[in-house]
Amino acid sequence: MNYRHAYHAGNFADVVKHAVLARLVEYLKRKDKAFRVIDTHAGIGLYDLGSEEAEKTGEWHDGIGRLIEARLPADAAALLAPYLDAVRAVNAEGGISRYPGSPVIARHLMRKQDRLSAIELHPEDARTLAAQFEGDFQTRVTELDGWLALGAHLPPKEKRGLVLVDPPFEIGGEFDRLVEGLKKAHRRWPGGIFALWYPVKDRKAVAAFREALGDAGIPKIMDIEFYIRPPSAEPRLDGTGMVVVNPPYQLESELNTMLPALGKLLAEGPGAHWSVEWLAGEDAAS
Repeated sequence: MNYRHAYHAGNFADVVKHAVLARLVEYLKRKDKAFRVIDTHAGIGLYDLGSEEAEKTGEWHDGIGRLIEARLPADAAALLAPYLDAVRAVNAEGGISRYPGSPVIARHLMRKQDRLSAIELHPEDARTLAAQFEGDFQTRVTELDGWLALGAHLPPKEKRGLVLVDPPFEIGGEFDRLVEGLKKAHRRWPGGIFALWYPVKDRKAVAAFREALGDAGIPKIMDIEFYIRPPSAEPRLDGTGMVVVNPPYQLESELNTMLPALGKLLAEGPGAHWSVEWLAGEDAAS
């Protein structure tokens, strides 16, 4: 289940993931107190949409390419504005030739008192990411296995913030790692916001993942699923998911405004749909 990001930057899954990320960061900014974003699988930060990898799939054309100039309902447009501002910020000359990854989007939205920990295991990618943030005292780039950060980096000294776990799904067992990683992280920082991204290719694996989360004994787990088509005969990225633990109170309402607009724009025929479900409520048993 390979999801090498350079091939997929700016696709429909990125649009949904990063729109949710932006809403979470905007929520954290409602209080003056500083917060930290910890991005456990940060990648290279900025993606060239004219690269060989991006052009090979062309997926961004049916993702951010559709959204960037779309006319949206006013309420959805207002909610998506912070995310789209971050995209436009790396395309100052107009049009779209680059796409910001999650650390660049989060950093764009931060205030002067907030901090970003961007973690990347691949040495070359970590160097590229470090160069992207060179001289930025609010950002620390660490070459480290992101799964380890769920223990060593929690809780942050700010005691407020968000952990984004966005693994590449290059090897088997990533769904199990997400569940076990969340359990460990939540024990260390039960009050933090956690956002876990996952691809929808193998729907049986996704169903088992969602069931395991519901049985994890962790309260307040929201699951966001977004499908652009019905199940494909061969393994294919038919949808994307985002699990949010300790979601802001208004996130569900915001999703119910954003996702219909995104669904109409990004759908590829019948079978496209989205959902927001609670896998665990306030009183999940441990």
